Amino acid sequence: MKQNRPFPHVSVTPKAETSLRKGHPWVYDTEVLAPANAFSDGALVDILSPKGAWLGTGLWSGPSKIRLRLLSSNPNDRYDEAFFLRRIRYAVEYRRTVMGSDFSACRLIFGEADGLPGVTVDYYDGLLVSQLMSVGMDRRKELLYRSLCRVLTEEGFPVNGIFERNESPLRDLEGLPCHKGWVEADFLPPAPSPVTEICENGVFYSVDVENGQKTGFFLDQKYNRLAVSKLCAGRRVLDCFTHTGSFALNAATGGASHVTAVDISQTALEMAKANAVRNGLDPVMDFVCADVFDLLPTLHGGYDFIILDPPAFTKSRRTADAAAKGYKEINYRAMKLLPRGGYLATCSCSHFMETAMFRKVVQQAASDAGVSLRLVEARAQSPDHPILLNVPETDYLKFFIFQIV
Repeated sequence: MKQNRPFPHVSVTPKAETSLRKGHPWVYDTEVLAPANAFSDGALVDILSPKGAWLGTGLWSGPSKIRLRLLSSNPNDRYDEAFFLRRIRYAVEYRRTVMGSDFSACRLIFGEADGLPGVTVDYYDGLLVSQLMSVGMDRRKELLYRSLCRVLTEEGFPVNGIFERNESPLRDLEGLPCHKGWVEADFLPPAPSPVTEICENGVFYSVDVENGQKTGFFLDQKYNRLAVSKLCAGRRVLDCFTHTGSFALNAATGGASHVTAVDISQTALEMAKANAVRNGLDPVMDFVCADVFDLLPTLHGGYDFIILDPPAFTKSRRTADAAAKGYKEINYRAMKLLPRGGYLATCSCSHFMETAMFRKVVQQAASDAGVSLRLVEARAQSPDHPILLNVPETDYLKFFIFQIV
């Protein structure tokens, strides 16, 4: 094996071998039979079983607990421009198929789900916003960006600029510096404005890719917002954790008689107000700057549809129980406010709050509130954030619509 392959190799434990053979792309530090400094960070390394069988080629990260990220289990792959072009073209073609006319604002690359570990790229009608969370892909980002531009241009979609949002603490775990800014390259035009406009579900939004949360907008709830809008006609809606107003605006577009949008960020609310004016929906909307946990106990009804779209309350398994208390509290408070026949849309965007656990939390909240719930819809993230069944980490968004009965 060593003589026939161009890369150095490392052996892994039987546990890692089993995981890789089942299709999971990560090998943890405790599963690698070599020290952290055995290879340079970002290096391509062949992965061998305890008995010397070749399992694939991965990207090495000495500082990270995820010591190896599998790039391919095809021994014929060569990790050149053609390889990345194939991966990116496949990712773009998939979005063209599943998103259709919604391709103009969607997630183009979703990390391991697209065979590009630690890479997130969103497309906002000409602007690309990237987040690189693995040292191996960070080392190859020029090749990645060049390939992205080539594929999109060939498909007839402009690339007006690439903005990096490399601010996540996950980069610290990879030994990478945090930063944000425009990518400068000979294949890119001069940097445009970081504020652009997208249209989703017929609603126009201003998106600030430099200062907005994550990459500027939460694309994963696209069709969940549409599902909510179909139930809002004639209803008084309370949208909690509204950010820049996406659920609230969909509710108003769906014919809600009034929508109250709540967020703790005044800056986000100002953008939500501007989006409401842009869509001519401001006459049926008002905006409240408040902490949802503080606000809900002070309310005394008046709503027949409540939407709970909080940020992730947990980013690790060990804090999942504490997060469950937060989810239970807001769901309990919402259920106490709703009349019989009212609707509740509630979700969790944390992978560590697993579906069964989240449903249990919601049921406990219903029991404490003295209500019964009728499940209207159970949904997940939109298909531009694909779920790989062999990679549970890609399955993170739980979204439910209930009726109070």
